[in-house]
Amino acid sequence: MTLKPDFVPTLRWMDAIDIGVVAFIVYRIALLIRGTRAVQMVLGLALLGVAYLASQMLGLFTLNWLLNNFLGSLIIILVVIFQADIRRALTRFGTGPFLGFRTNGGVAAEELAQAAGWLSAHRIGGLMVLEREVGLSDYIEGGRPVDARLSAALLETIFMPGSPLHDGAVIIKGEQVVAAKCLLPLSSSPELASLGTRHRAAIGLTEETDAVVVVVSEEDGTISLARGGVLTRHLEPATLRQQLEALTP
Repeated sequence: MTLKPDFVPTLRWMDAIDIGVVAFIVYRIALLIRGTRAVQMVLGLALLGVAYLASQMLGLFTLNWLLNNFLGSLIIILVVIFQADIRRALTRFGTGPFLGFRTNGGVAAEELAQAAGWLSAHRIGGLMVLEREVGLSDYIEGGRPVDARLSAALLETIFMPGSPLHDGAVIIKGEQVVAAKCLLPLSSSPELASLGTRHRAAIGLTEETDAVVVVVSEEDGTISLARGGVLTRHLEPATLRQQLEALTP
């Protein structure tokens, strides 16, 4: 039996597509779990895999038997350990964040700038987080679910003194306010000791993730923007909007 002349080129072309699709899926899944507890679990499983290979090479039969039985049930173990992450990923599948598409960042920038300006004028503190590529699921789950369309009026209402949600941060995903009263990690840098809790929390989160955080000072109404562990202070609402638009295309 002879092969068609175009058999090999077609196979190589399909292999390239196959590898590309798998690489893209792995990349998007890695972005989904970055910044979550799942990363440590994945590293732990990787270490077990290395130990299994080492036990085979070194002839450690008892250890190899234990790891072989453990890894034989790996699929069930992964489903149990990552059930929340799997459910979240399946929910996001086909939506913008998974496929890499973005919503209109101009809408979020405009609403955030308006809310920041109003909070600043009334000397009301605010802490507003924009999720980007790195998932913030751990912080979202620790807060109060909101799941409402983003608007300046909603943010102003949340941070009004006396509101049950005004403490902590609001986390925004696309054009949705997904959670409020979220606790963020404080930066441990000694150089920031003079800053308040809101500003240290904003810097702390941006040190660990690629999120963008808008902070409004309760003391003097100063508007600040944190990204990459750096805090830019004394922004006007118009300047804030321009910077947010540049960061959320």
